[in-house]
Amino acid sequence: MADYQLIVVGAGPAGLAAAVSAWDAGLRRILVLERDSEPGGILNQCIHNGFGLHHFGEELTGPEYAGRFADQLAHTGAELLTDAMVLSVTADKHVQFVHRRRGFCDVTADAIVLAMGCRERTRGAIGTPGTRPAGVLTAGAAQRYVNVEGQMPGRRVVILGSGDIGLIMARRMTLEGAKVLACVEVMPYSGGLMRNIVQCLQDYDIPLLLSHTVTEIHGENRVTGVTVSQVDENRRPIPGTEQEFDCDTLLLSVGLVPENELTRAAGIPLDDRTKGAVVYENRETECPGIFACGNVLQVHDLVDYVTAESELAGRSAAAYVLQGGTSETPFLTVHNGDGVSYTVPQRIRTGTPGPVEVFFRVRRPLGRSVIEVTSQGQPIARFSRDHLAPGEMEQIRIPEVLLHKADGELTVSVKGA
Repeated sequence: MADYQLIVVGAGPAGLAAAVSAWDAGLRRILVLERDSEPGGILNQCIHNGFGLHHFGEELTGPEYAGRFADQLAHTGAELLTDAMVLSVTADKHVQFVHRRRGFCDVTADAIVLAMGCRERTRGAIGTPGTRPAGVLTAGAAQRYVNVEGQMPGRRVVILGSGDIGLIMARRMTLEGAKVLACVEVMPYSGGLMRNIVQCLQDYDIPLLLSHTVTEIHGENRVTGVTVSQVDENRRPIPGTEQEFDCDTLLLSVGLVPENELTRAAGIPLDDRTKGAVVYENRETECPGIFACGNVLQVHDLVDYVTAESELAGRSAAAYVLQGGTSETPFLTVHNGDGVSYTVPQRIRTGTPGPVEVFFRVRRPLGRSVIEVTSQGQPIARFSRDHLAPGEMEQIRIPEVLLHKADGELTVSVKGA
């Protein structure tokens, strides 16, 4: 018999929701492993409100949202180990970790849920020229300094990238007395939610420079300024468009990457687009009994969606354990069609009771649009939208009766109405 029925790797919003859901579905020997000193993950440093509108029907701060699930977990019999760094996960469901009191541990499970979250891309990933002065930070690092450590990373700030963390930090730095000179975005559109563009930039008169990027960082010991240039349609800097900004801090909000080193080492196939695992409709990976959810699977824009997905993964893991595995059945392969950058899930088992929710992102902003689902070129379903944007994750619900019409594959496409 395995040491645990379920091991959950990560106690952020995804791991907490998955563990609670699995307990409610009937599992009792559950271990949750968290490398930080307390559960909650990134939400612990997100002190702004706006969380929980979908799941709880009210506005909460990040710590409040995480605290509710931590309380729910505490009322189960699941075991939570913080300060536990997972070293490896294997396909035969061995989990090796080190803990400050227990030392090195090697435990087994009937099922595993991967919920390690994501990390920020750094300056090295985008290759911005210049020296290596102090004052260049990711937006998330700056958020931790300000909200958790009580330290200001700088007073005159330029933000590269318009992801949600960068937009939120533009407002946060302003409220703490810093001057945010500009938010610079290489794409011709913002990568953040519209509500954050309005509430974090427009409400504070912070310029958003689209189709621009930082082309050089100045300073030896400390950032003294940056050069910002306009870019062409291929994102190459246009000579003669340079602007100089006198600043002491550059914050990077240039994308998030799922933390899938453990997943890759376990031999679980990854999706080239999402950088997360390839999963079935129940969030099971191609390694039987190992599930993935939350930002380690796909980078979400709302934590409420993380919770819903993770509850599904927890229920699915419980069903896998209690029913003695998953039967091998044919499946539909979900493809990215015109205008769609990725889809999750990538596999839908035939005979799955519907409806099945498919999440995706579009490649560019669109006004009134039509989402088309086809199989072998034949239409299966159509959905209308008034607005689509790359920064906002979309979802469609495909009824069971329509899934039965599919022949081996589904393709999700988007076109303007």
